[in-house]
Amino acid sequence: MKPIHLILAHNLKSLREQRKLSLDKVAELTGISKTMLGQIERGESSPSITTVWKIANGLKLSFTSLIHEPYSNTVVVPRDDVQALIEDNGRIRIYPHFPFEDGRRFEMYSLEMDKGGYLTAESHIEGTEEFITVFQGELTVRIDNEEYTVGHGEAIRFTADKPHAYHNSGDSMNRLSMVIHYPK
Repeated sequence: MKPIHLILAHNLKSLREQRKLSLDKVAELTGISKTMLGQIERGESSPSITTVWKIANGLKLSFTSLIHEPYSNTVVVPRDDVQALIEDNGRIRIYPHFPFEDGRRFEMYSLEMDKGGYLTAESHIEGTEEFITVFQGELTVRIDNEEYTVGHGEAIRFTADKPHAYHNSGDSMNRLSMVIHYPK
């Protein structure tokens, strides 16, 4: 992990460039001298918490947006790094590839369901939606006593704030992807 003053240096410079602000303008907005801001951006200074707060307040940012390392623009998730969640006596395997994280309103899974596999789900918070794409086999989703059958290459979107269930209603294993999107 990078030292915090270097993370701050990178974040401050990136934010200033994104907003097309000069060092003079940031100095005016924050009350921190142009010289000190330049030293911070070059990683030559480890500013006090008070100084970081002045920068955050002057730029109308959260304190943590200046001191946390940004997410990488690209992340590869090897299958061996994803621990399967097992349901229905092993007939359903759920792989949480991208779990819910702060700042993101969704999570992504892939699922494998053996023939006859069945899974019930409790209601999610109000306004939550699920997006499922079937890549192999056939899936039946039960929502509000209505059943929807989704075949190979098809997809379904539904509001998941009520109990629902998934059933492999085909003749072979099915594979699908699921995105759960949470409201603000």
